[in-house]
Amino acid sequence: MKILLADNHPLVLMGTQQLLEADGGFEVVGTTRSGVEVLPLVGQLSPDVVLLDVRMPKLDGFGCLTRLRDRYPEVKVVMLSMSGEPEQVKLAFEQGASGYLVKTIDPADLPSAIRQAVDGTAYHALGLPALDEKAMAKVAGLTERELTIMKAVAYGLSNRAIGKELWVTEQTVKFHLTNIYRKLGVANRTEAARWAFARGFTDQAPPSIERDLAVA
Repeated sequence: MKILLADNHPLVLMGTQQLLEADGGFEVVGTTRSGVEVLPLVGQLSPDVVLLDVRMPKLDGFGCLTRLRDRYPEVKVVMLSMSGEPEQVKLAFEQGASGYLVKTIDPADLPSAIRQAVDGTAYHALGLPALDEKAMAKVAGLTERELTIMKAVAYGLSNRAIGKELWVTEQTVKFHLTNIYRKLGVANRTEAARWAFARGFTDQAPPSIERDLAVA
């Protein structure tokens, strides 16, 4: 996997490069300490992923992220920061980051954390204690009602059944589902269920959902 490293701190930059090269699964194609150099380097080096520090001189990580998503949408971007504030994590994912790593992460976990982000299985800031259910929902941008509906979907309830449980119309359930799919970045009920199971929102899949996931 070709990776470009962008970090304001030379020691972090050097240590990260050595760690990833020692892993054997990464080819560090370039490094930079300046935000304005990120896009030109991506154009020249064609990395698969950019590990991008949030605090960069001249152009910060979020500014780089926005421009990368516009010009190079195929390149994965993993944000790196000292801060694990939920609002900052949420903003990174909303702007198209594939992952968010906190610099307190165990160095031994860094290669696998980047792979999780590239594979699309990183759903909150890695390097912090696991988030509880409400915190994960907040990071994903879900309201309490949307969280309830998502869990009902994961357990295999139909829109009609969910509506009866919540005393709302099927149309209202569909409206909430549309918002849920958009916020989670999924296309349908099966993908929403997979998202929920992967993150521990439900204990186990009922048979109908298991069959859907098996053939998906």
